[in-house]
Amino acid sequence: MIGMLKGVVDAVGADETVIDVNGVGYLVAAGVQTLARLEVGAQVKMHIETHVREDAFKLFGFLDETERAWFVHLQSVQGVGAKAAFAILDAVPVSEIASAVALGDKATFGRAKGVGPKLATRIATELKDKAPPVGRNLGIGLPAHATTPSATSTSGKASSDDGAVREEAVSALLNLGYAETVARQAVATVQRNGGEGLELGEVIRQSLKELAP
Repeated sequence: MIGMLKGVVDAVGADETVIDVNGVGYLVAAGVQTLARLEVGAQVKMHIETHVREDAFKLFGFLDETERAWFVHLQSVQGVGAKAAFAILDAVPVSEIASAVALGDKATFGRAKGVGPKLATRIATELKDKAPPVGRNLGIGLPAHATTPSATSTSGKASSDDGAVREEAVSALLNLGYAETVARQAVATVQRNGGEGLELGEVIRQSLKELAP
């Protein structure tokens, strides 16, 4: 199985890219947002999810390990395939997906192209009581981006920072004895209601207010 590719971007298409690794070109499917951040001729590191079937061997690539983990997690819901998972990741930042799951917010998933009301409801319902994906880098929301300037952005960094704060805040609430589902819902509510960019201590404080009887 292939878990990561590091090489040079040889070509970028509408829904896939070719990564040249020491003279071998790997065809990698990717989402619109990922492809928009690639530059032909630039060095890149991609996190890979490999799907092997009787009639196909396909690679799906991501610049962020957290996105790859959510790509897999979303497909644990019946009716969500690679196409729908990519559509969700293209339409909704990872940090917002985590909040939507914690809050059971079907409207967020309904923003994705091709995801109808029934599927959006199923995603929100089935994932709400499941732990978020861990990923291959201990699941603390720290991304491994491409090495090109186009792979970084202020909004992407803010999203990752909020994700790290969210996980630390949830961990703190768990240590205080709250159930994980309850803790995640409280933190998600705080971040959704103007709490993005807050320091960890303030997120914990406001979350405790949410949990107060």
